[in-house]
Amino acid sequence: MARYLKSGQSETEKAEENAKVRAIVEATLAEIETRGDAAVAELSAKFDGWERESFRLSEQEIEGCLSRMSAQDITDIKFAQEQVRNFAQIQRDALKDVEVETLPGVVLGHKNIPVNAIGCYVPGGKYPMVASAHMSIVTAGVAGVKRIIAASPPFNGEPNPAVVTAMHLGGADEIYCLGGIQAVGAMALGTETIAGVDMLVGPGNAFVAEAKRQLYGRVGIDLFAGPTETLVIADETVDGEICAADLLGQAEHGPTSPAILLTNSEKLARDTMAEVERQLTILPTAEIAGQAWRDHGQVIVCEDEAEMLAVADDIASEHVQVMTRDPNWFLENMTNYGALFLGPETNVSYGDKVIGTNHTLPTKKAARYTGGLWVGKFLKTCTYQRITTPEASAMIGEYCSRLCAIEGFAGHQEQADIRVRRYGGKNTG
Repeated sequence: MARYLKSGQSETEKAEENAKVRAIVEATLAEIETRGDAAVAELSAKFDGWERESFRLSEQEIEGCLSRMSAQDITDIKFAQEQVRNFAQIQRDALKDVEVETLPGVVLGHKNIPVNAIGCYVPGGKYPMVASAHMSIVTAGVAGVKRIIAASPPFNGEPNPAVVTAMHLGGADEIYCLGGIQAVGAMALGTETIAGVDMLVGPGNAFVAEAKRQLYGRVGIDLFAGPTETLVIADETVDGEICAADLLGQAEHGPTSPAILLTNSEKLARDTMAEVERQLTILPTAEIAGQAWRDHGQVIVCEDEAEMLAVADDIASEHVQVMTRDPNWFLENMTNYGALFLGPETNVSYGDKVIGTNHTLPTKKAARYTGGLWVGKFLKTCTYQRITTPEASAMIGEYCSRLCAIEGFAGHQEQADIRVRRYGGKNTG
């Protein structure tokens, strides 16, 4: 039976925090919907200390941000975006429109239609999340979205040059220096100066995530997102140093980010716990990562790989780093995860920043029923049908009429019967 050498925050404590966030977000969105630009401006001043007449960046401001980037920085951003674009294009090419004659004279099909307008949120409060621009904007472009707008909060009192550069190079049509609830609320609901979108994508803090949840239905969203999660599955083939690095590398996202070690080696478990404490003495982001580890970190020791698999599927973590004797065994058998990182040679940071897979992934056990953001999220698979002969219409109509009668839908039945009468020379009514 799995043993917990370290446990995180209780479910009761999490529920209390979530309730507070829900109330704040509900009131804030109501203000934005009622008062539009005025509410957005007040919220920006209050939470970001950022005031200006228009939050949309001009072409000159965007060019100014690009001019502050080194040639190497721009090369690196372009490289990362090319990896994301390449993999998204491979995924897009795998999605085919179909049309098939299923019966004589009966043609069915579907088309993959891009969403018309999306709003991409790029976090930037604690860290300027340059890579998040690639994941949403570039991928939406590959899908064929017609209008892509993007928003990110000010960083140190101004638009972050690296984030703006990534947004621009990624293909954003409009760029706003705007953060938090006010950004996603304005993009989703629309204001006097910001035309609303059909879908919101991108990660964010607890308030952004809750705002997206409350806006879902009025607009589409990519995922119900929570704090970054990481699960390291490891055995004695690796050491505590690399396990600790992979745990803290994701814990630094925020003070509520769970980082979990799952192992069948108690020695590795204890070595990793000791290494975490050592690395926290030298890690520049130790204040955030340390709080996340203290409050949300877990260390679980299992009997064998089968129990590790069962526990991992129950956790359903966003990121799963597998460093075991046979990582492919988990690829073949594990079912609940956002993304797998197989072997010590790769790691979650590669996926977050550059390797090409999308880093916007399911959290809070959503991996039980969905994968992460990908080109298909920006496409609507819409069906159509066509009947090409009177005989086919009458034949389908006879079946339809009888099935409608079973359900008592007289109007439905008449839709079928009128075609049977006209095209088949029969009266089934």
